[in-house]
Amino acid sequence: MIIGLFEAHLPVSKLEASIAFYSGLGLELDHCVDNKLAFLWIEKDKSWLGLWETDQVDLDYHPSIRHIAFQVTLQGLKKSIDWLNQKGYQPREAFGFQPIEPFVLPHEHYATAKVHFNDPDGNSLEFICKLDNPKRITERMYLSEWEKQTNLTK
Repeated sequence: MIIGLFEAHLPVSKLEASIAFYSGLGLELDHCVDNKLAFLWIEKDKSWLGLWETDQVDLDYHPSIRHIAFQVTLQGLKKSIDWLNQKGYQPREAFGFQPIEPFVLPHEHYATAKVHFNDPDGNSLEFICKLDNPKRITERMYLSEWEKQTNLTK
């Protein structure tokens, strides 16, 4: 029945500034409603992000309500820290890893490589890609170490 995620929503304090921020990440504005809500395509005609202008942006952070992970290619992820810095966006520490390169969180049959950063309102954002884990590695590590251990050279 379910074939994907169509939309996710975040609170923002300044809609126009947030539209500019997310457009800078490559999302495409589709439409606005009453100058308080904007929808931007994450993947054209497949999934979008709703941004709601509100005075209550300062809700305590919790990943269940203020987190979006954008799927990227491994090549894109490897370039993401420099790409974010060039745009003036700051990658941040996550899971004990400093934003010096992507890091990997392994699971039994696969792993995820990721980089975390925030939007102007402190909403947690992430670039993520799925990796194979044929050696069933369980240790968390930076991507360069993962590539050495798995002989991943993509």
